[in-house]
Amino acid sequence: TTLAPRTLSSRVDEQFERTDGDSHALVVRHRGEVVAERYGVQPESIFEPATAITADSTLLSWSMAKSITHAAVGILVGDGLLDLDAPAPVPEWAGTPGADITTLQLLEMRSGLRFVEDYVDDSVSHCIEMLFGDSGPSRGAYAAALPLDHPPGTFYNYSSGTTNIIARIIGDVLTGGPGGDPAERRSAMETLLRTRLFEPAGMTTALPKFDDAGDFIGSTIVYATARDFARFGELYRHDGVTEQGERVLPHGWRDHAQTWAAHDEDNGCDYGRHWWMWPQLPGSLCCHGHEGQYIVVVPDRELTLVHLGKTDAAASASLRARLAEMVQQF
Repeated sequence: TTLAPRTLSSRVDEQFERTDGDSHALVVRHRGEVVAERYGVQPESIFEPATAITADSTLLSWSMAKSITHAAVGILVGDGLLDLDAPAPVPEWAGTPGADITTLQLLEMRSGLRFVEDYVDDSVSHCIEMLFGDSGPSRGAYAAALPLDHPPGTFYNYSSGTTNIIARIIGDVLTGGPGGDPAERRSAMETLLRTRLFEPAGMTTALPKFDDAGDFIGSTIVYATARDFARFGELYRHDGVTEQGERVLPHGWRDHAQTWAAHDEDNGCDYGRHWWMWPQLPGSLCCHGHEGQYIVVVPDRELTLVHLGKTDAAASASLRARLAEMVQQF
């Protein structure tokens, strides 16, 4: 039973009329069909005037990109090019306790490496320094050089740096080893994402960004329309199979994503392997991005929901609650 159109419309209205943040885009797909879609206005800033968002507007993923990185890992696993249970191939860790860190532990944010994930206070934030400061050409190298504070596999710490280490590993696998020409590394990763993931999934607008070493900034930066982010969610809803029936990700890769690794006390959600799970939506797997970017996939309800906008962290729980309530009506 689906939500009556009038009720669904009123819930969408409430989402865009809220006072605790701005909603820029909302797309709901049920059984593969778009059943709700709405766009807002990006407010005026010191950089640009107010801008009307449309179905053609490409918006920033923020950390939803981490789940795209999980998909890229899945492609390499399916090709037999990456063993998740083996020590992660990170040259800097050779001969150190970090040599015991596995790629799976990186995916679960349980590497034990130091990393402060903060988007406000640049004096204590590795994240701000890595993404926007003087961190060197390689985001992954910056994160890999941080100290090991806990034995690998014993401590959960959500870290954008961890994802960029994984993205650098992917670049190494694609190009035959660490380092190398940045243009070649970028080309190899762009080709993988475009031909093996984005194009099969129908994500024609997806645009990943790269650091100066040629590696995908897999923690944070993919631009796409709300509809294309929904197509990414649909790919996972169907366990890595496209609408045309092409298998893009290994069988069971969705289950891999939502295998429980930790409970995050900061947001009350569970963490899997570069995907989140919302306890109020059993069976869900979700992408989270800074300031209220979400892809919510609920296979049992045959539903994918995308929300993009700007919401302060203090209001993120109420935003998630409203989105969960919308999902629960299906």
